[in-house]
Amino acid sequence: MQLTTGFWAFKTVAAAHELDLFSRLSSTAGTTAGELAETLAIEERPAGMLLTGCAALGLLSKHDGRYVNSPLAEEFLVRGKPSYFGGWVQMLDQRLYPGWAKLTDAIRTNRPTTWHPDRQRSLFDGEDPELLAVFWEAMHSLSTFTARALGEAVDLRGARRLLDVGGGSGAYDIELCRLYPDLTATVYELPKVADIAAGKVSAAGLADRIATVVGDFFADAALPGGHDTTLLSMIMHDWSEVRCRALLQKCWTALPSGGRVIISELLVNDEHTGPAPAALMSLNMLIETEGRNYTPSEYTQWLHDAGFQDVRTVWFEAPGANGAVIGTKP
Repeated sequence: MQLTTGFWAFKTVAAAHELDLFSRLSSTAGTTAGELAETLAIEERPAGMLLTGCAALGLLSKHDGRYVNSPLAEEFLVRGKPSYFGGWVQMLDQRLYPGWAKLTDAIRTNRPTTWHPDRQRSLFDGEDPELLAVFWEAMHSLSTFTARALGEAVDLRGARRLLDVGGGSGAYDIELCRLYPDLTATVYELPKVADIAAGKVSAAGLADRIATVVGDFFADAALPGGHDTTLLSMIMHDWSEVRCRALLQKCWTALPSGGRVIISELLVNDEHTGPAPAALMSLNMLIETEGRNYTPSEYTQWLHDAGFQDVRTVWFEAPGANGAVIGTKP
């Protein structure tokens, strides 16, 4: 029952977020079903059922007949909070949920279901700008938490200049530079995404330490040079083995002797039996991309073939990754 009804809990969270329930309740004395019905211009029956559902999931508490945000909802689901995770909820609901409804089609055809490969060049081509903005906000939330875990698990005290390949909104660079005061970073991204990253970096007050460089890591002949550490975070799972190997070869060429490449991902175990977050993310890659979630052994072999040595895997727990595979250029 837990497996088969998992979407019930998700859609309860997604509906409450779409109705802005948690932001409405923040810093208030709470609500009753009747008051919420009046606020949302709905009937009291569904209002009460939604409040009960959110309370059952640990997102609301009830005191003296009134529902208030739980600490979990207050921290992660209230707009404007530092740890706001609502963009991820919205992206799952609007983009991935419909794609997962066609998972069987993806399995049968080996093609994405969230976009049309015959009509679009990539999953971002021709996409609704508003939904794309939601996507990047979601990725920023996910990456912020994951970057902190990576920075605590992997010692970057010897690194001075980090190149974040396909660095998205710059969340990794912001968090890693906060953790390591001697570190500077470069976000290497497509033009529109680089603009988003520049805005996030500026808002974080780190424009003097984090630069943005516009580029395409497959189309460009080489990666930007002058960096001693290259980060590939939640990048490799988007692509086929052939493309992953080609990208690692570019990392090798761009790094100096002693330089490191760090692949941060949700790693599938070498037995291909789990863990569940990595295995299910791999299926998510089926509906979204040409890639899948790979194993430490696969990355280790590719890194060795590219010329890297002293390859090791560091494990940690985070929303977007459970480990990092690290190789050093001799």
